Amino acid sequence: MPPSGTDDAREDAVAHDGDGQRGERTGRETGAGDPAGRAPDDPVDVLVVGGGVAGLTAGIYTARADLSTLVVRAGESILERNAHLENYPGFPAGVNPRTLLEMTEVQAERAGCTVRTATVTDLDRQADGEGFEAGIEGERVTARRVIVATKNDTGFIGDLEGLGIVTRGSKTYVDADPDGSTEVEGLYAAGRVAEQAHQTVVAAGHAATAALTLIDDSDRPYYHDWVAPEGYFTDRGIDVPPGCEEIDEEERRRRERASMEAIRERFERPHPDGPTPHPDQTE
Repeated sequence: MPPSGTDDAREDAVAHDGDGQRGERTGRETGAGDPAGRAPDDPVDVLVVGGGVAGLTAGIYTARADLSTLVVRAGESILERNAHLENYPGFPAGVNPRTLLEMTEVQAERAGCTVRTATVTDLDRQADGEGFEAGIEGERVTARRVIVATKNDTGFIGDLEGLGIVTRGSKTYVDADPDGSTEVEGLYAAGRVAEQAHQTVVAAGHAATAALTLIDDSDRPYYHDWVAPEGYFTDRGIDVPPGCEEIDEEERRRRERASMEAIRERFERPHPDGPTPHPDQTE
């Protein structure tokens, strides 16, 4: 598991353009390559379809569990239509939703995700029944497991045998259990597309739940993702559990300083972009 903080607290800003699956990065190429160490024909452990707060949150958890994770987004998150987000915990005066999304994306990449701007056109079971094959703008990508986090876009998974699709008016949703699992083994749904409440914190929380369900199903040794002070486990004669980490006081302070610098950089000036208009709005 990569460390929670590093010395390079300063991250490049993100500019965006396009739903749940956002635009081009300043100073860093978007979607260049695949998860580190993966050969071109190797499957990724996890493909996350959707790059809004749900998809990025899911990716943070799977990547920090050492599962190679590719997050694919086709456009901007619906959250970017929001003027000011005022009910997300940790921000007493609210937060610019575009800033929140950018920070979440940086966090996902620091955790080990590859974030790619593209459209997933179709998703099929592999011929041997193990994993999935996704069409991503003419390229075929294989993945052992898939998390769908696309708000209401389900067209690309409509042909998967056994998958339930729920239609409510013009919206479609994946028929998923509360933990994000579906009737299709290895396929999970997170956030709004799983019929969760249309609130940012709910989407993020449910995505974490779906990701943890996937991690558990992957049989990867895992207790939980927690950074503990030095000796928390070992002073009691307990081995540090998988997914956990002990750090000494010097490292704790270093990570705190890095986090403070990262926050300071993001909030020292207003975000340059305003909310995206609803498609039905006239100019």
